[in-house]
Amino acid sequence: MNSFGNAFNWLFEPEQWSGPSGIPARVLEHLGYTALAVLLGLVIALPIGMAIGHSGKGGFLVGAVNALRAIPELGLLILLVLLMGIGLLPVTLALVILAIPPILAGTYSGIRNVDRSVVDAARGMGMKEGRILFSVELPNALPLILGGLRAATLQVLATATIAAYVSLGGLGRFVIDGLYLRDFAQTLGGTYVIAVVALALEGLLILVQRLVVSRGLRRNPTRRRDRKVRPVEVAIETA
Repeated sequence: MNSFGNAFNWLFEPEQWSGPSGIPARVLEHLGYTALAVLLGLVIALPIGMAIGHSGKGGFLVGAVNALRAIPELGLLILLVLLMGIGLLPVTLALVILAIPPILAGTYSGIRNVDRSVVDAARGMGMKEGRILFSVELPNALPLILGGLRAATLQVLATATIAAYVSLGGLGRFVIDGLYLRDFAQTLGGTYVIAVVALALEGLLILVQRLVVSRGLRRNPTRRRDRKVRPVEVAIETA
């Protein structure tokens, strides 16, 4: 219990909230690493997931990419550092590899779960494949896509602490420095901050998802597959 009390005392020391090594600065660094990795993962995984989800070909790729989740991130980071040297690049690459699988899986699953009768109706109306993808499939797949993006963001945020192993900043700095200095109040306090930031970010992402996704899709993303619909009307509605 004394360790927890010391950690809270450390958190509320004035010097922890100012300067380049203070909590606010470390939070911004940590969010910067997270945002960069998730953005790059999104740029890579989203178009691939949309393409293979729409075509129905290449589904094996999703399973193969999901196997990347089994790679230990710290071991991967050490390997990349040996190959590339110490710096932001190996950390970013390791985090991007972590971000890609949930985004790809969410996008692919979202597109494939759109009612095929709706897609066929859109084709019957003369819609081009690109318009079908962006006007029919993508809006209906949004709940699962955003779910994958949220999962990727939280996983990257939690794992970005490894940046401290290669002398970068972020919230992992408190954990690593605390262990090195045997300042366990700092180590435990750093984990508190990481947990609070993760919970706050998850709450923000849930709020964004509720604002972006329509109430009907939010209630049941695959509802169109579970009830009878009039495909032509749905295709017109989403066009």
